[in-house]
Amino acid sequence: MKVVIIGGVAGGATAAARIRRLDERAQIVILERTGYISYANCGLPYYVGGEIGEEDELTLQTPASFYARYRVDARVHAEAVAIDRAEKSVTVKDLETGRTYAESYDVLLLSPGAKAVVPPAARTDDARVFTLRTVEDTLAIHDFVAAHAPRHAVVVGGGFIGLELTENLMRKGVRVTLIQRGEQVLAPLDADMAALLHAELVRRGVGLRLDESFEGLGTGERLCVRTDKGEYDADFAVMAVGVAPDTQLARAAGLALGQKGSIAVDAHMRTSDEHIYAVGDAVEVQHFVTGEKALVALAGPANKQGRIAADNICGLPSEYRGAQASSVLRVFSLTAAATGINERTARACAIPYDKVVLSPASHATYYPGAQAMTMKVLFQRENGRLLGAQIVGGDGVDKRIDVLATAMRAGMNAAALAELDLAYAPPYSSAKDPVNMAGYMIENLMEGRVKQFHWEELPSLPRDGSVTLLDARTPREYARGHVQGFVNIPLDELRGRLGELEKGKPVYVMCQSGLRSYLACRILAQNGYDCYNFSGGYRFYDAVRRGSVHGAAYPCGMEKE
Repeated sequence: MKVVIIGGVAGGATAAARIRRLDERAQIVILERTGYISYANCGLPYYVGGEIGEEDELTLQTPASFYARYRVDARVHAEAVAIDRAEKSVTVKDLETGRTYAESYDVLLLSPGAKAVVPPAARTDDARVFTLRTVEDTLAIHDFVAAHAPRHAVVVGGGFIGLELTENLMRKGVRVTLIQRGEQVLAPLDADMAALLHAELVRRGVGLRLDESFEGLGTGERLCVRTDKGEYDADFAVMAVGVAPDTQLARAAGLALGQKGSIAVDAHMRTSDEHIYAVGDAVEVQHFVTGEKALVALAGPANKQGRIAADNICGLPSEYRGAQASSVLRVFSLTAAATGINERTARACAIPYDKVVLSPASHATYYPGAQAMTMKVLFQRENGRLLGAQIVGGDGVDKRIDVLATAMRAGMNAAALAELDLAYAPPYSSAKDPVNMAGYMIENLMEGRVKQFHWEELPSLPRDGSVTLLDARTPREYARGHVQGFVNIPLDELRGRLGELEKGKPVYVMCQSGLRSYLACRILAQNGYDCYNFSGGYRFYDAVRRGSVHGAAYPCGMEKE
């Protein structure tokens, strides 16, 4: 059996290694048009910033090392330019010599990945305008920064690459203006969670420009980036507006395509041609939560798909059962992570959902160094199915998102998060882990012990006396900032001041994190009041609406001095 693989990196290289482990006699050829067969794509921005110090550290396998270990014929600067499905042959161009030749196959695996989207107005030969997708792109930016010592850069696009590159350029002493077309960065997050990143970016000195659309470049003596709201001079610019499936070959070969021109595959990663498989950023897959077709351009799914395609090529039945799009990203001192779907997607798919928002500490607050994180967990109210989670914070974010992603994949009920037996020691967690706390909150909601309201409902709450708006924080916290119309009765005084609250009126209760207001609601409910707890607390509201940055806090949300 001869297998030809078009494209290396995550999907193609993984498939080649797996095929060899399953079939020692298979002939395996990888065609890679760049100069690198297998490299750390996700590490590219960190080489620009100097955290990855050596260029060689980006390379996971070379053609020589791949051949030595796996006997794979890996060819770099070899571009597949056409597929002849009838002849089962690929036309290959050697980019170093210009020679063109035919390569036959028994099975073909497509792993072309995605290509950087470059707006028409940014298509220029100006050496000061870059994209960041390949090792060559990284080296070009790295060398430009080293040679010219630029003082200011404009990054267009606030996705994964744009944010990572912004941080790493700032690390190198380059001032960055970050332009984002929409109202928020990092699309996997909801806008309220992304607001926490906005505050961090501004605090770090990034010139964050939200809701601005790129319109063009001025490429004279001084580079200028134009948007619909202004002009920004810069020493160089990077276009990081997104990626699109690189499927020109598949389209020309007549393979069935999916959304945005992606390659349609079945659960075995087989295309509409039984002799051709496809994996990675170029393919359309099923989303694990929604069941809908989706594009998920992440390294984890690409690696899994490469293994699954290899299994099926070698006769082992194997299926890809959908992507959760689990992701994690560092933005200066914060970590942002997500899995499953967010509120926007739930609404778009007409999935009835509820949510909890909490701000637990990364570990026991009496142990030094505890950091607050903000968690949002989505679930279906009628059956408790976990739909998604988002976390922004410091230490421990990655651990909690992985636990939640695992619980989702296992089909756990959201309330069952309370039952997870998770490791605890003061430097690492709390006896009630943040994931457990989310489970307790969901359990209370599902069993009707508490009702809640959210920050987006605050403007619509009546201020005419028909409801009671109650702030259960301390007078000092209240004086530092509060929502208009909310009166202050501290939690510890509430039992003795119940007579100040008129029965028959709904009571909407707020505190700093949602914990004290929950306790207040339990007191009120058992004294005959109809009450609602404010989800996320004033801390979350203040961060979302005003971009405030909060420090370390006690479990109740009260900030440490």
